[in-house]
Formats: sequence, C-alpha cells, structure tokens
Amino acid sequence: MGRKILFVTTDQQRYDALGCNGGTVARTPVVDALAAHGVRYERAHPQSVVCMPSRSTMLTGQHPSTHGVWMNGVPLPVDAPSVAAELRAAGYRTALVGKPHFQPFLDPFGRFEENRFAAHGQVDLPDPHRGFEHFESATHGAAGPLHYARWLAAEHPEAVDMFYPVLDRALEVNSLGGGATGAPQVHDNPIPRDWYHTDWVADRTIGWLDSLDAGDDWFAWMSFPDPHHPWDPPASELGRVDWRDVPLPDGYLADPAERDRVLDAKPRHWRAWYDGRLVSNYEAPLDWVPATLTAEQVREVNARNAVECELIDEALGRVLAAVAARGWADDVDVVFTTDHGELQGDFGLLFKGPYHVDGLMRLPLVWRPAPSTGAAPATVTRPVGLVDLAPTFCAIAGLDVPGWMEGRPLPTDDADAEARGFERVLTEWDSELFGIDVHLRTITRDGWVCTTYGPGHAHDGTEGELYDLGEDPLQRANLWDDPARAALRDDLLADLHDHQPPMRTPLATVEAPV
Repeated sequence: MGRKILFVTTDQQRYDALGCNGGTVARTPVVDALAAHGVRYERAHPQSVVCMPSRSTMLTGQHPSTHGVWMNGVPLPVDAPSVAAELRAAGYRTALVGKPHFQPFLDPFGRFEENRFAAHGQVDLPDPHRGFEHFESATHGAAGPLHYARWLAAEHPEAVDMFYPVLDRALEVNSLGGGATGAPQVHDNPIPRDWYHTDWVADRTIGWLDSLDAGDDWFAWMSFPDPHHPWDPPASELGRVDWRDVPLPDGYLADPAERDRVLDAKPRHWRAWYDGRLVSNYEAPLDWVPATLTAEQVREVNARNAVECELIDEALGRVLAAVAARGWADDVDVVFTTDHGELQGDFGLLFKGPYHVDGLMRLPLVWRPAPSTGAAPATVTRPVGLVDLAPTFCAIAGLDVPGWMEGRPLPTDDADAEARGFERVLTEWDSELFGIDVHLRTITRDGWVCTTYGPGHAHDGTEGELYDLGEDPLQRANLWDDPARAALRDDLLADLHDHQPPMRTPLATVEAPV
C-alpha cells in the first residue's frame, strides 16, 4: 500500500487569506495545522493568473506556452498529458470533485465533454477522462451544465435562483452590486449552508472515498469554487465576520492622489482600467469602473471572502476526519493551494487581469507529507510554481517524473531548494478581447519581480515593471526605468528569455469567453 494524495484547490485565493500566512480576518485552523506539520511555501506563484491556463498547468506540469491554454476560453485538448492519467496507469484510483475548468463553461450546445458528463448523468466514467475515473463538477453557482447545478435543480429547485447571477443578459460578467455597500458581485444568498457548493464538494469527496476499498491507493482532487467572486456565501454565515470591523488591506491606497501617482508609474493599462477607459479581459465586469470602488466596499468584499475561506477550511476538516475514520490518516499526503489570487482592494482594484503583482501571483501553498514518512516541518522561501505540483504527485507515488513535465518535485526545505536549484519562477499572460491585446512575461528571482510587455494595444514593447520585494513588498515603486537598476533588469530579462518555453503554435482558438 502506497501513499494516497488529497489535492485541495480553491479558486482565486490570496496568500494572506490563511492564518498560517499572517492573515487576520479568516480563521483557518485546519490548513494552519497542516502547515504546522508540513511544508509552507512563501513564494508559490502561478504560471498564469486566470483559471483555465493555471488549472491546465496543475494537471499537465507544463507552462501555458507549452500546453497551449493561453487564456480562459481555450480548451485543453482532451488528449493533453495528465498527471491523473500517470497515477491511474500506476494503479491509483482517481477522482476530481468540484471545479475542473479545463474546458469552457459557457457551452450552450454541449460541445465539451466535461459539460456533457452531468447532462448524461455520468459520474463514474468507464473510460477515464484525463485519467479521472470519477468526475463530479461544480462552479460558482447554480447555472450551467455541471453536476452541482443539476443536483441542486433536482433536490432543491427552490434554491436555484438564490445565487448571484454571474453573467448579465448580455453574457458579460455582471457588475450588479449588492450587500450593504453596493459592491460589485456581492449578494445576500439565502441558501442553507449544507446546500451550498462548498459543503457539496466535501460531501461528494467523502462519498467517493467511502466507495473505495481500504487497500486502494488514491488521488482525489477536491476543487472548491470559492472564494472566487461572486461573494455570495450563505447569508446564515455572514455574522462570522462583521465587514465594518475588517481592516483595509495593506495594499489599499486610501489617499486618491497617492493612488493616482502609483498607478501612473505602472504601464498605462493599469490607470486606463482604473479610470474605465480600457477593459482588456473578461475576468472583470465590463461595465464596472474601479475608480468607483469605496473603502467600505473593499471591507465588505473582504469580509465575505473571509467567510468563504472559513467554510472551505471547515469542509476540509470534515474530509480529513473521514480520511482518518477509514484508517488512512498516516498515509495521506495533503497539498493545499489555489489557481491564482485576487486583487481584493490592492491599488483600489478588484478581480484579476494582466497585473503581475503579489495580490494575483503570491499564492497559498501547503504540503503536509504523509505522517508515516516522518518528514520534518519546514518553510520554503525559494520561489516555486504550480508547474511543480504534477511532478510532486509523481514523486509521492514513487513514479519517475515524465519528460513532458516542465516542473520538478517541490523542495521540502530551503536547503533542498538550494541544492536542486530552485531560483526562479515564470508567469505569463496573453489576452485578446474587443480588439485589445496584452502580453506579459514575468520572472520572480532573488527577491525581484520583473515583467516585460510585448507589443499590443496599449504597449509598444518597451514597457515593463521591476519591483524589489524586500524594500517594496507592496510593489508601489516601479524601478523599470531606474538607470541604477538597468543592469539588474537586463540580467533578469536575459534569464527570463533563457527559460521561457516557446509559445505553442499555431495558437489555439478561444472557443468561449470563459
């Protein structure tokens, strides 16, 4: 009997949303305990700051340029390499429960397999999909063709309309405000807690684990849709965090003049989005102008985000209790992370987009190795990436890392990271929407973040950003054009170009907005 793997992901969660990372709003004792007994990573970065490319990286162990999912709406080919398939071939039982998002959700004609499974009532798949023999899907509400939506419609039809309408009538991301402050994508959801998708994902994961034989080795990807917007957790839980008591985040610039100055020092699409003159991607409401965001709205968004993080933590606790009840506790590796972050008030902004700063790029990542391994707790400060997850799962299972994976098994401490040369992590962005294209390539190394912009709608190819994470952890002073930093900038860019995989061609087609 080998080590079993519980891979837990959330959606759009910041590094500082966990108590073990210094968070003070949400209470996350379950993940904090995993971190105390495992490895906590202080510089885990995604290879893309949007869902589909990032999740494809988790599954394939490849950068977006290689797997080809360069933006939301680009489907990952069904025959793309998959770590789940590797584990399945080695005898592991495999399941994905929750948000997959390897194919577009906006799929009215049922073109994509992952949307047809629920329509056809398929949960256990005779022919594993991407290596998963069990597949139950969910996203941020009750709309769409996924298993959770169909379960809710069948079992609790009165709850279907309780969720926030993620899209408006024009199929754009909804800008409708709610709650006490009118913040965008905030909504009072009267749904009972045990009908909400967070508890559903945990319940279905426990159900699948209970179906296994005691001697099975297994890989379960439990993928919570929260705390991604809309911020509409069960109203019964809102009393956990009074939004009026929530401090403004360190990254929020309360002085409008200082906010303008900081934004103006960044490449010009930052200020253009803030002022409502440019929307470069589908991941934020088209009709919402960030400059209208108030401090009270930031507090309310962050309070509801914290409530959603607490519900996830408690749901994970129930799953771990179920694992222990099966007698597996000593043999299960738990990996907890997310696909990307959320601006959540930093610089006066919400949501996500082509903005390679810590709000979107610095992620929570905790690996609690199976207690039977006797691994020592540690904190890793060297940069690692989500591209390293798939190789890590292979290593846990005792498998060789396939040559098509571009990452390496995660280091277990800083000495291991240094010995194996964990020096840099890369993040990329490409988007084209409404005739507006944006292209970023970023390297994080030696306490610096350096981003170069390719030619596009708002950039001529000479722009960039350079931040000293030690002296300027909030990334307010852009040193790109500082002559004293030119040699450092050029060295980082040369390193970036030496390690950035070439873009897969021909470029895959965007099949849907999301």
